[in-house]
Amino acid sequence: MNKKHIIFGIMLSLTMMVSCVKDLDVTPQDPTMILTGNLNDDPAYMKQVLGKIYASFIIAGQGANGGADISASDENFFTTMRALWNVQEITTDEAICAWGDVGIADLNTQTWSATNPFLTALYQRLGLSITYANDFIKNTNGNSDPTVVQYNAEARFLRALAYTWHMDLFGNPPFTTEADGVGKFYPKQISRVNLFNYIVKELKDVETKLGEPKFSYPQADKAAAWMLLARLYLNAEVYTGTAKWDSCKIYAEKVISSGKYSLATNYRQNFAADNDGIHNPEMIFAWAQDGTNIQGYVGTTFLIESSSDATYVRAEDFHGLTSNTNWNGNRARKDFMNVLVDTLATYGNNPVPASDILFSQAKDKRVLLKMKKSMNIPSPSSSGDYGIGVYKFTAKNANGSQAENYNTAFASTDFPIFRYADALLMRAEALYRLGDKAGAVADINLVRQRAYGNTSGNITTAQLTDKFLLDERGREFYYEAQRRTDLVRFGQFTNGTYKWQWKGGTYTGAQTESYRNIFPIPGSEVSANPNIKQNTGY
Repeated sequence: MNKKHIIFGIMLSLTMMVSCVKDLDVTPQDPTMILTGNLNDDPAYMKQVLGKIYASFIIAGQGANGGADISASDENFFTTMRALWNVQEITTDEAICAWGDVGIADLNTQTWSATNPFLTALYQRLGLSITYANDFIKNTNGNSDPTVVQYNAEARFLRALAYTWHMDLFGNPPFTTEADGVGKFYPKQISRVNLFNYIVKELKDVETKLGEPKFSYPQADKAAAWMLLARLYLNAEVYTGTAKWDSCKIYAEKVISSGKYSLATNYRQNFAADNDGIHNPEMIFAWAQDGTNIQGYVGTTFLIESSSDATYVRAEDFHGLTSNTNWNGNRARKDFMNVLVDTLATYGNNPVPASDILFSQAKDKRVLLKMKKSMNIPSPSSSGDYGIGVYKFTAKNANGSQAENYNTAFASTDFPIFRYADALLMRAEALYRLGDKAGAVADINLVRQRAYGNTSGNITTAQLTDKFLLDERGREFYYEAQRRTDLVRFGQFTNGTYKWQWKGGTYTGAQTESYRNIFPIPGSEVSANPNIKQNTGY
C-alpha cells in the first residue's frame, strides 16, 4: 500500500565503524546528501532526516543493492529487526533456524558467546539509531515551531525505544545523549537501573509533545509512548529489582481508555498487508514496509521467506510471494506447538492426527501452523523440513487479495511493535499481580473471544496462573520478537522449570545458566572501550 507518510527516500546516509568508539564518528557517504547541520535550510529536510531514524530500525540503508549504513557481507542479514527477531525468537521455544551461518546455532541452543555476530550487529545497529537520534535532537532543540517540536519528540521516543532494547538485551550499554555531540571519545557505561530511570523520564517528558493517538500512522504518537512505558513497567522488576505493576496498569489504561483502538475482528489482519493503522484498528505502532518503497529481505519479508519451504509451507501458496522464495530456515519447536494448540480441547489429549496437518480442528484461530516431515527436530541444524511450520505473516491482504503495492519479492506487511491486544494483556498481568484476578480475566477473555470467535475459550479466575499468563502471551504474540523478554520475566528463559527441544544443546532440553538472561556486550566493544565492563558470566 502507498501508506507511508514518513519519507524513506534518500535522506541521511552515514557509516558506522565496528566499535562504539567509532559509532559516534559518523560521516556522510555522499557529500551531496542532507547533513544534519543543514536541517534548518529547508523544512522538508527535517522530515526526511527524521524518516532516516525510523528507517534505521527496519532497513539496511539507502540505495539499491547497496548503501548499507553498516558494512556487511549481506546487508540485509544484520538489520535491526532481523537481528532482534533472531535473538528474541530462536533462543526460545517459539523458533529454531536450520541455517548454518555463524552464530545461528549458538542462538538455537543458548550457547552464545561475546563474538556472536547477530549480537554484535544488533548492538551496533541500536547504537547507530541512537546516534542518528542524538544528532537530530541536538539540531532541533530550541526550535519553537510546533511541527519541529513534535519531530524532536518523535526522535526522543525512537531513542528511548532503542535504549529500551539495549537495556533489555545487554543490561548495561554505553550511554550518550545529544549533549555529547558526535566525535571520537569513549562513551561511558550506564547501569540498567539508571538507564531504566532515564528512559522513563524521557518518555514522560515527550508524552505531551507527541501527536494525539492515531494522528499520522506510522509516526510515533502519545499512544506509542504509553505502550512503551507500560512495557517498561511490565518488566521493571527484571530491570531494577522493584516491581511497578501500578504504573504498568496506569499506562496500559491510557491506551485502552483513549477510545482510538480496538481488537481487529480477524486476528490475521495484524500480520497481513493491510495491517497498517489506517485499515487496522488494533495497530498502535509498527515498522512500515511496502513492496515498492521499502524493499529488502528484512522485516516481514524475511519472516515470510525464512518460514516458508518448497514442500510444506510454500510462500507462493501461503503468502503470495513468488520471487526468491522458500528459504526453509525458521520453524517452531514442538514444545511451542503444545503451548499454542490446546490438545486436550482439540484432540482429547491424544496425539495430533497425521490427517490434520493444518491443525484445522483447533478452536483457537491464532493457530497458524502446519505439520512438516516430523515435529521432532533431529539436530539443531536439521533441515527446515523438520519441526512445525509457521505461516502467521503473509504478503496478502487479510481477505486474501493482493496488496496495493504488491511486489513478487517484497512484502507490504508492517512489522508490529505495539498492538491493542498487548495493552489488554499487559493490564491483565498487572491486575493479576495486584490481586484483581477478576479484572485480569475480563481483559484476557476479550482477547480470547477474538481468538475463538465466541466465548467458548473464556477462562475463570480459578484457571488464571503464572503459567497461563505466560502461555497466553505466547499464543497471542508468537513470532513478534517478544518471547525471550516474556520468558525472562517469568523466570523460564534459562534455569526455569520449562525446557524445550535443544535448549542448552540437548535433544530433550536442559536448564542453562541464569547469567544468560542478558546477552554479552560484544567482545570487540569491550576491547576497544576502556569504560565498558563485560556482563557477568561472559
